[in-house]
Amino acid sequence: MILTVSVKWQKELFSNVEIDTTQSPYVFKCQLYDLTGVPPERQKIMVKGGLLKGQKLMMMGTADEIVKAPEKGPLFAEDMPEEEQVVAVGHSAGLINLGNTCYMNSTVQCLHSVPELKSALIKYPPPVRSSSVDQSSHSLTVATRELFGELDKNVKPVAPMRFLTALRSKYPQFAQLHNGIYMQQDAEECWTQLLFTLSLSLKAPSSSEDADTVKRLFGIDLVSRVHCAESGEESTETESVYSLKCHISQEVNHLHEGLRRGLKSELEKSSPSLGRSAIYTKDSRINDLPSMNYASSVKCLQSFFLQKVDYPLELDVYDLCSDDLRKRLEAPRRLLRDEEGKKLGLKTNESSSSSTDNDVKMTDAEGPSNGSGNSSKSASGEDVPPEKEKHLTGIYDLVAVLTHKGRSADSGHYVAWVKQENGYSLTTGKWIQFDDDNPIPQREEDITRLSGGGDWHMAYICMYKARDVSM
Repeated sequence: MILTVSVKWQKELFSNVEIDTTQSPYVFKCQLYDLTGVPPERQKIMVKGGLLKGQKLMMMGTADEIVKAPEKGPLFAEDMPEEEQVVAVGHSAGLINLGNTCYMNSTVQCLHSVPELKSALIKYPPPVRSSSVDQSSHSLTVATRELFGELDKNVKPVAPMRFLTALRSKYPQFAQLHNGIYMQQDAEECWTQLLFTLSLSLKAPSSSEDADTVKRLFGIDLVSRVHCAESGEESTETESVYSLKCHISQEVNHLHEGLRRGLKSELEKSSPSLGRSAIYTKDSRINDLPSMNYASSVKCLQSFFLQKVDYPLELDVYDLCSDDLRKRLEAPRRLLRDEEGKKLGLKTNESSSSSTDNDVKMTDAEGPSNGSGNSSKSASGEDVPPEKEKHLTGIYDLVAVLTHKGRSADSGHYVAWVKQENGYSLTTGKWIQFDDDNPIPQREEDITRLSGGGDWHMAYICMYKARDVSM
């Protein structure tokens, strides 16, 4: 039933206001709010006795302030400059697949996540280019620098045409055709060849410690004991590598065990004492880790078994190190345990902290780490506390995974899963799945499930970042 009434509010009179008696009183109050601006909760309605029929109602209450229109209209993400859109979206751009190029796209996305590598590329080329850098290497390095820059300032997918052309010019195997179509390639081969080229291009023409950027970021020094059981011969060898090989067999289902087995191998070579070829065993240990933030990539040589191979978010390589390196890692590891214990509210071991300080003092007494041969003194001759330096702990955190789906490295599909730091996202450490041109945010717990089994994503290359401490 609809009734009509008049409503008096302050000096105003609203005639012919309809009331639907089948609705709740709140609906009527909302009608009055539209007329007067007085919120329903502030309204007090008074009526003389009797049935409501053409009567005059009186309402009391104060209206809200009129909301002023914003001086600036809403800014939509698509109206922002591209660089601001990257921050708003929370990740950098994807890469368009130019025809079986997912192996290349996933490699680029993983290496693009290394800020120190991007910084070195920004400074390229140096004033004096090394004679070891040919024109094709130079072109590939410039194309890498420009592609990294495009990924940083775009939110829409990027077409890496110049980079692909430079890659195929430098390494013609990536231009192989089958029935007139470019073939799928091995992502690990692309990763290795690109790093090799950058190691030559980004090597400064000087003898400074920071001359070799790629070795500083990815280089691992190995010391190996080579022994022949048949002749009793034994020797020691040293080498530098950019990756640890993870040897996976049917008995191995975890990355750490695969790395341990990957440091052992057999080789056949000529034996001077036997006068013929013989079998030697090679047992290697890590003798020096990357001196900056990033550990090497880890290739899983799984022969594409259908078994699951797990890998950790935190990788500790201490037990894979030589005795000499373990001694150097002891003090930083104690300090790291103390710092993490404090964050958890645990009581730290005072003797451990004291021991760490003594270790640092002993190192200073033996000689300064900067190699200058001078003690830390100011111009006035007063003692100055030495600046703290970063020290590695042998503990690494997962920052990128390159996965493969399929039964062969030269077929199937490659995808990059990258942990992008807060330069792109307000949420620190957001994982992004880069499936060619389609970036998709992921949860961290989903990353450790990329361990293969059946036809699911299998971790093919893992990249870890060093966890260091200041001492």
